[in-house]
Amino acid sequence: MPITTITPHDADKAMAKGATLVDIRGPDEHAREHIAGAIHVPLDRLEDLPKVAGPIIFHCKSGMRTQANEAALRAAAGFTPCQILEGGLEGWRAAGLPTRVDRKQPLEIMRQVQLAAGGLVLLGVLLGFLVAPAFFGLSAFVGAGLMMAGATGWCGMAKLLQAMPWNRRAPGA
Repeated sequence: MPITTITPHDADKAMAKGATLVDIRGPDEHAREHIAGAIHVPLDRLEDLPKVAGPIIFHCKSGMRTQANEAALRAAAGFTPCQILEGGLEGWRAAGLPTRVDRKQPLEIMRQVQLAAGGLVLLGVLLGFLVAPAFFGLSAFVGAGLMMAGATGWCGMAKLLQAMPWNRRAPGA
């Protein structure tokens, strides 16, 4: 039986009555913006989901990650009733409900990958046309890396960006 969805306004009301909102996004996403009162349990750490008294409402950024991992969420919830927040954080925001945003936190790693990869591809094309055709190889290299990341789930650029100074957490943050 699939997990049902709940609208943001109904979820807000359910939270006021004791439901627990669980954010399954990555730590970098949660640090940048989250819903007040949500507990953070990343998808890859669902075994750490605390036992709660009332129903659980899972959310991600858009609702796609929660729906794609519905079986794992149901298993993590056990016998506790659970639902998925319709539209995720984006749906919550679109419904006019407040979020906590910390602009001091770095952009999410995948957004950084998109910016870096797009910039490198563009640079390779421009240099290929303006300087020497060999620079087209830069665009090909980045494209091959993205294909490999898509096929394996391992992204070297994301690993490299995570090690950058601006992505290191300050102590106590």
